[in-house]
Amino acid sequence: MSSRNTSFYSSFEKRLFTKSPGSFNELCLEVFQFQYSNNQVYRAYCNLINVQPEKIKDHTEIPFLPISAFKSHQLKCGSFEAEAIFTSSGTTGSQTSRHFVRNLKLYKTSFDLGFEHFYDKIEDYCVLGLLPSYLEREGSSLIYMVNDFIQKSKYPKSGFFLNNQQELYEILLELAATKTKVLLIGVSFALLDFAERYQLMSNKNLMVMETGGMKGRRKELVREELHLILSKSFGVEYIHSEYGMTELLSQAYSKGNGVFETPPWMKVLIREQDDPFQLVQIGQTGAMNIIDLSNVSSCAFIRTDDLGKQVSDHQFEVLGRVDVSDLRGCNLMLG
Repeated sequence: MSSRNTSFYSSFEKRLFTKSPGSFNELCLEVFQFQYSNNQVYRAYCNLINVQPEKIKDHTEIPFLPISAFKSHQLKCGSFEAEAIFTSSGTTGSQTSRHFVRNLKLYKTSFDLGFEHFYDKIEDYCVLGLLPSYLEREGSSLIYMVNDFIQKSKYPKSGFFLNNQQELYEILLELAATKTKVLLIGVSFALLDFAERYQLMSNKNLMVMETGGMKGRRKELVREELHLILSKSFGVEYIHSEYGMTELLSQAYSKGNGVFETPPWMKVLIREQDDPFQLVQIGQTGAMNIIDLSNVSSCAFIRTDDLGKQVSDHQFEVLGRVDVSDLRGCNLMLG
């Protein structure tokens, strides 16, 4: 890696998560110019669509790279030895996305501060992970995040659960009796399997968070129906949701109303479905573009295959998938 790139990373990453990093627009333009200069794949794409980088003055003008590029290319700014390569889930024989992570410390900072931005410090929760489909494969960024949460938790009962749902049930009863704050984070089909077998009493100290995805294991349910079933079984008023994917180093969260909110260094914009270069107004439905400034060493500007609606500057809803896209493992709940 060149000393110039190293200097840029060091300076930018120190500023990104501070209280006054600069305006979001300024940060986006800074990252765009750096990635145009140093990411060969992104630069080739920008040149192909006749983008003149010197004329980009606003983050809404920055071109968004199709997310499929993570499947077909190594998206790196310059040359570096990745500390981790996160991979997406996929059916047998299908091509999976690969995210080459230069700095795992940056990823940890992003998901730690992102969670703390919306909730309390993760140390204050007993963290229970019900993520069987992710545990059964290698390279999951979600498993890496939840495992780090578990390690940071001050509660020895924190841990992962594969198919041992009876043990999970007994631990939840024990933690409820001691009024311990609990984060139960799970893939939707596993939470639904648990909900059909067990019934818990009302517990204000329990937070249930689904990460989406039936992955062909169960019939897809609309979000409201899924959350109703889960809330009744787990004895909670709301079901929280996490929105993340292999190609991102940041996450958005919903506290139960179907509206996701992004941390300050992340934003969702909505484009027209039949014109990938035209953004729509707040409140209109379209396909989702994501800015994730934590992706400083790969690509921070991604054109996804999710359908959504921008509710406000840092809030959005997920409404489904673009018809022509492949099924993915991130949050696929229909609105």
